[in-house]
Amino acid sequence: MKTPASIAILLAWLAPTMAQTEPAAAARWVAKADIAPNFAAPATRAEWETKRLQVRAELLELLGRLPPRPAVPSVTVVSREDRGDYIVEKFRFDNLAGSVVPGYILIPKGAPARSPAILYCHWHAGEYDLGKEELFKSRHTPQAPGPAFAKRGYVVLGIDASGFGERNGTGPDGPTQRNNPAEETAAKFNLWVGRTFWGMLLRDDLMALDYLASRPEVDPHRIGVTGMSMGATRTWWLMALDERLRTGVAIACMTRYQNLIAHGSIHEHSIGYFVPGMLNHFDSEAVIALAAPRPILFQTGDKDAGSPIDGVHQIEAAVRPVYALYGKRDDFESLVYPGLGHVYTAEMWSRTLAWMDVHLAN
Repeated sequence: MKTPASIAILLAWLAPTMAQTEPAAAARWVAKADIAPNFAAPATRAEWETKRLQVRAELLELLGRLPPRPAVPSVTVVSREDRGDYIVEKFRFDNLAGSVVPGYILIPKGAPARSPAILYCHWHAGEYDLGKEELFKSRHTPQAPGPAFAKRGYVVLGIDASGFGERNGTGPDGPTQRNNPAEETAAKFNLWVGRTFWGMLLRDDLMALDYLASRPEVDPHRIGVTGMSMGATRTWWLMALDERLRTGVAIACMTRYQNLIAHGSIHEHSIGYFVPGMLNHFDSEAVIALAAPRPILFQTGDKDAGSPIDGVHQIEAAVRPVYALYGKRDDFESLVYPGLGHVYTAEMWSRTLAWMDVHLAN
């Protein structure tokens, strides 16, 4: 819908005022909040090894009272289909918290036992009916990611996140409620019972990882994780929480939360993304630092409203010294693309494939 000319003129006239008032409003709110001091790498690796345990423990506490999960979920294979270069199994498991989680696993034909594997995390974008089907679409990636990875010899697994795909309409208010209202309802329910929507979403991902690592085709020491947007955020949070993930690639959403506030851009992310109390402890650079010394690649457009670029650079400045403590400074790579917004380009995709090949091949 186009903006009427009169309104467009008014908005143009107000733009300088709006640019001034948004940061001022953010500053007033932040000034009255209990914000933790900026994260800084300790002087020694030994100090960091102690601190990282503390940070991870605080993260888990902030995510809430998540139900314990079994060592490996009880999985039912729904179907098995030969697609030429690979086999697709559709499966489901009960997350033991009120929801059945459907997913796909792609198994390359002729791949040796103990092959490398990738946990693929789909994005959000309000596309609640897409979910795990993103594996087979080239809507956001230059190629359909599932088949592309499988043809390179990777076992690939992806699930529907809470409220997406086959799980759209499976929230606590029942099947008539779908899309964003259902996501908000699930977030509210989780807060009532002492946990977070984000924590439960990650718990489902970790159950999927448990299953992937248990498969006889998979080398559990060569598993990577990747995704765009919400899938990117899931990527770096999962690497922070689970050492089994050997590497990761995150496209967009390298987001520092205080910079998001300063830019008046909190609205760029959905309700399920927010973890109560987090900024009382640390900002997102502390989460990303927990991936060290494992290799991780971030690719971000400098015009992405959901990832203010000054925040990206603050994260880089905070996390690189942690990698340096291990002599692995180059294993933290952050690429910023001038003039790009929230997109996944062919160049980004090529770098993702190359990164996985380098870090999971052996």
